[in-house]
Amino acid sequence: MTIDAPIDAAPPRAPVASPIASLLTAPILPMLLRLAIPNMIAMVGSTLVAIAETSYIGRLGTIPLAAIALVFPFAMLTQMMSAGAMGGGVSSAISRALGAGKRDRAAMLALHAAIIGLCGGLFFMVMMLVFGRAFFTLLGGRDRVLEEACGYSQVLFSGAIAIWLVNTLASVIRGTGDMRLPSMTLIGASLVQVALGGTLGLGLLGVPQFGMPGVAAGQLIAFTSAAIFFLWYLLSGRSRLPLNLRAFHFERAMFFDILKVGAVACLSPLQTVLTILIFTKILSTFGTEMLAGYGIGSRLEFLLIPITFAFGIASVPMVGMAIGAGQLKRARRGAWTAAAASGLTVGLIGLVVALDPSLWVSLFTRDPGVTAAAHSYFHWAGPAFVFFGIGVSLYFSSQGAARVGGPVLASTARLLIVAIGGISLVMAQAPAWTLFALVGGAMVVFGLSTAASVALRPLGQMSAGM
Repeated sequence: MTIDAPIDAAPPRAPVASPIASLLTAPILPMLLRLAIPNMIAMVGSTLVAIAETSYIGRLGTIPLAAIALVFPFAMLTQMMSAGAMGGGVSSAISRALGAGKRDRAAMLALHAAIIGLCGGLFFMVMMLVFGRAFFTLLGGRDRVLEEACGYSQVLFSGAIAIWLVNTLASVIRGTGDMRLPSMTLIGASLVQVALGGTLGLGLLGVPQFGMPGVAAGQLIAFTSAAIFFLWYLLSGRSRLPLNLRAFHFERAMFFDILKVGAVACLSPLQTVLTILIFTKILSTFGTEMLAGYGIGSRLEFLLIPITFAFGIASVPMVGMAIGAGQLKRARRGAWTAAAASGLTVGLIGLVVALDPSLWVSLFTRDPGVTAAAHSYFHWAGPAFVFFGIGVSLYFSSQGAARVGGPVLASTARLLIVAIGGISLVMAQAPAWTLFALVGGAMVVFGLSTAASVALRPLGQMSAGM
């Protein structure tokens, strides 16, 4: 495995203060589970929010449901980039500094990370407020559907800075090994979002019904409140890494330490969203039943992401601190343990639904055509879920080691396989099941390529931009 230190991080360094020190000394698997479970709970909470919001919007009518489908890829991209990609870069830089015993550097990195979060949120806000209508039109939005999508998007992305700040500051705290407080805060924000989104969107408790903009306002208010709380917590001295604004001074190297991981890692969620959009477009040529069957299958994939994310993001401070402290063997063990736990958990679920798809499919439909399509998807893609779990977990572990180039290239391979292979199959008039087999094969390639990039890279080698 090649989750190894940069050239300048070889000899063991002075021990760091507890409780951070436990990440360098505690048994790996119990520590991993202790870090992963709070993240898993928080991610499940986020998933339930998505389900609740879909329920609200469904009560508003079919047109709002169609509108949210246009906005969802961009909302998902915002969250994935700020929490998983750039957030992983933030946690990686801070954990490596703490592992090396450089607390002052870690605190300065946190302040620079907040600036990156502000800039990332500002970019998404401007991009979606200015070009959102054009994006939705390109995806097929017309008439009332387009107007509803724009109304929801304008409110949602007005709070893009809050979304990026919440995920960035949560990543700062996670970089210290504290997973509980970010998770509790995000769960609280989820409850606020569900309550306010439903009240404002549907007009409950005598409040005027604001429709789609009201549902979006629930998230805006919830994330703004969470951002304010995180800022207070970090500046009040209560965190493991107290911040001091008066000591701040601009350092280009600090930005580079974060961006050399986060900026490259941002390519992965972008490729993931493109893969979903391209495959959905290709599959739509096979008819509504086939598309609906895939939708049922991909919904389970969406629910599995919290598991892979929880194990993966838990490995970032474990690997990062071990790298910073020069404990390369521990970094390796931590990364592979997280990958094994993620792959085993997700793989077992995939195997179960591959053997008996009706356990999941029957929850959503009795239509024979849709059921047959969903069963075909699980038969071909379900056994490949194990590789998806391994690949995503190692992607995060590689962030902890500041080595994300290989996993990003693996994600690129997955995108190319789905795009080129899918178009080729459609042109050859291949049966629909071949597309599902293609998806499963792309997952296998992604997982194996990521594992190979982590296992085979020589010690001490540091490629540019990684």
